[in-house]
Amino acid sequence: MKQLKIVPIGGLGKVTQNMFLYMYEKEILIVDCGIGFPDDYMPGVDMLIPDTTYLHEQLAEGKELVGIVISHGHEDHMGALPYILPELEEIPPIWGSPLTVGFIQKKLQDKKMQGMRNVQVNTFENRQTVKLGEHFQVMPLAVPHSVPDTRHLAITTPEGLVYHGSDFKLDEHPLDGVHADFETMKALGKQGVALALIDCLRAEQLEHTPSETTVGPEIEKLMRHTKGKFVVTLMSSHIHRIQQIVNICQELGRKIVFIGRSVEQNVQIASSLKKLKIPQGVMIDKRDLEKHKDNQLCVVIAGSQGQEGSSLIRAVYGEHRQVQIKADDKVVFSANVIPGNEISYYRAINELAGNGVNVIYPDVNPLLHQSGHASAAEQRDVVKLLQPKFLMPIGGEDRHRAKFREYVAQALGYTKDKTLTPKVGEIIGLSKGEAKVVDSIEIRSRTVDGLGIGDVGPVVLSDRRSMGQAGMIVLIIPRQRGKLNIKKMEVVSKGFVFMKEAEEVISFIEKETANIVNHLGKKKNSPKAVSEAVERKLGRKLYKVIQREPMIIPVIMDV
Repeated sequence: MKQLKIVPIGGLGKVTQNMFLYMYEKEILIVDCGIGFPDDYMPGVDMLIPDTTYLHEQLAEGKELVGIVISHGHEDHMGALPYILPELEEIPPIWGSPLTVGFIQKKLQDKKMQGMRNVQVNTFENRQTVKLGEHFQVMPLAVPHSVPDTRHLAITTPEGLVYHGSDFKLDEHPLDGVHADFETMKALGKQGVALALIDCLRAEQLEHTPSETTVGPEIEKLMRHTKGKFVVTLMSSHIHRIQQIVNICQELGRKIVFIGRSVEQNVQIASSLKKLKIPQGVMIDKRDLEKHKDNQLCVVIAGSQGQEGSSLIRAVYGEHRQVQIKADDKVVFSANVIPGNEISYYRAINELAGNGVNVIYPDVNPLLHQSGHASAAEQRDVVKLLQPKFLMPIGGEDRHRAKFREYVAQALGYTKDKTLTPKVGEIIGLSKGEAKVVDSIEIRSRTVDGLGIGDVGPVVLSDRRSMGQAGMIVLIIPRQRGKLNIKKMEVVSKGFVFMKEAEEVISFIEKETANIVNHLGKKKNSPKAVSEAVERKLGRKLYKVIQREPMIIPVIMDV
């Protein structure tokens, strides 16, 4: 039986790692390709990327990738492209709005992928229909969000029209004048929408999300009463908010300077595409900071989540070459903390407050940030226009999906079978006007560590957690002429015990290791056998005695 399959391999039950496969017969269309952020139990992991195992299995069976469409320029929707694309034998055309394409091209360039096997990154305009393969047509619709040029996607398939409505809000007073394309939504509703996927992140909120333009006046008030530098940190892609800060600087006679690689790059790209307008003479180079008095400066700096190594954190701890934060300065966090980043976010605020700096953040002044996501009321407005037969909340955690079902779907008369909330790994099938879960696959997050070479994996993460929680012991066992000399074994502890004060523990380790090795006998004393036996048995014995499980690393050294 022919059917359209929708495979969420990211963005289901979580806010980030958005990636969806649309499959019909032998063709696959990818919508979004985003990164995620590691949890506390993933030490040393820099980011997460979608698990593309199923995609590669399908390609190996003869399926064809006909295109990749990116809805907007946020990292959780496009940041995984440099990691996913090199794994593909054939890279299909990539499509996005002008600013999104600008961000993608810079990201590929930074990863030295520009031009790799003829990567085609194409720009589509609002309402422009793009045909991808034999079975898919995609038409982008403008919607407001916290990054300009955000698009919803009307995807025409042999099984009907699917509306892919990722991140959005219905801002009644958008800064750039780009309103949600209600006219096209209404027309699609009359045409007939089989399934609508709708951003549900703020489904818990019942009132309309306030306009982004309400943030500007509050920043203006704070800047006007700042004696020293006005230092503001925000999401680097929040071009609308940056535009408001630029306008305020022009009005108050302050020079604006951008500090931090991400914000500098995004400002340059947005300015070149005329998505950000900075009047001549308002912006200065960061190398010219010392030429201006502090009360003439506004510093927009990257690191709004308190990320280790960011420009903000280096400035907070006095380690930045250009920016020093002084007592008369005012530091403003114009961004909410992202779940999972609470420790680093508040650590930066605490450090500033402890140094006597006036630091202001949304917890004490909620007007410093407005969400870029639609509330339940706005989600209902979009559903009313589209009138889809089936609904599916995306882009939120399970609690958001539950509230979407209650506040949006049920409120509009959708029965339980008409609102799809598949579990992670479940595949939606659309055929002959009906939509339901038709299959399931195993999905896990892939971890990127350092340069992103390889996948850290659960075994490495388990080892890191062990070392972080209980430390490690290295047992250096000399071997002469094939015979282990346990009496001359050296025990090295890192993060486990302080050697000089733990003679009893060290003595216990030496004694038990000798017993384990002697019990193995001469026939089983190969380095591998000894290492495995010591690691396993000594670990159990240590836990019984001290209730801790350090990582144990036996090293057999020939002398």
